[in-house]
Amino acid sequence: MDTRRLGRSGLEISRIGFGAWAAGGSHWHHGWSGQDDGDSIAAIERALAAGINWIDTAAAYGWGHSERVVARALRDVRQPPMLFTKCGALRSSDGGVEFNLAQESLRRELEASLERLEVDAVDLYQIHRPLPDLDIERGWETLASFKAEGLVRHIGVSNFTVDQIQRIAGIAPVETLQPPYSLMQREAGADLLPYAQTADVGVIIYSPMGSGLLTGTMTQARFDSLPVTDWRRNDARFAPEKLERGFELVERLRQVGDRYGASPGEVALAWALRNQAVDGAIVGFRTPEQVDGVLHGATLELGADEAEFLAA
Repeated sequence: MDTRRLGRSGLEISRIGFGAWAAGGSHWHHGWSGQDDGDSIAAIERALAAGINWIDTAAAYGWGHSERVVARALRDVRQPPMLFTKCGALRSSDGGVEFNLAQESLRRELEASLERLEVDAVDLYQIHRPLPDLDIERGWETLASFKAEGLVRHIGVSNFTVDQIQRIAGIAPVETLQPPYSLMQREAGADLLPYAQTADVGVIIYSPMGSGLLTGTMTQARFDSLPVTDWRRNDARFAPEKLERGFELVERLRQVGDRYGASPGEVALAWALRNQAVDGAIVGFRTPEQVDGVLHGATLELGADEAEFLAA
């Protein structure tokens, strides 16, 4: 699989990475229903065999469960992939999420992540969300100190705005950025991605296929049958009008995909990767078969007219 330099970090990453959000299962408030640990491990193994060389997870995914599953999958791997994880999102007393960027809290999180991942250092450590907003400078100072200690090799942010990146850039260079970006969520393309490209900030996007909505496998009947514990049942990204728009987009994706023998999801992925600011895309594989069904999207090159047709 082709690789690309991840901004100023210098890391050479495959154009798609393994997203381990679903590997957290339904163990938390924002979980995926029906996810089996064995399927997650098998999917990781298939992804590595296909040339994917990085895994993105977070301490919050299943409150550590995702990181444990990743570690189990990699125990016997001779050439392990790069490991990216995130911090700052904690389990609240009511089972929800609260955000904390205090130095002591972040250190406890990092130590726990290193233990769960069974490594001495992670390749990329990211602030999960810029919350509390008033504390992002303090949180970034702490991540910079972790890098100086050798506990993390590179540091980045997720879900930050241009203004927030500029606020912390003077403390330590922002090496990477992780925003949502897809045909369903294009906001980052307006100012965030152009800024990142100009500032040499590496970009790994998430949800390039709209969290499954643009794969062509989601139907109204399937959505209606999702358990109440599945995060999509109560998320604004899957509101009725968004579902309708997603189904319409899938028909356009199919039309383009038929020219290349590609699935709607692969075309959606190719559209997102077409943006020159995007170095890599996180894909949330849940089974080995899903890995096989997406790989073509990493190399598919859409024409300008096709990209415009999809975005119209």
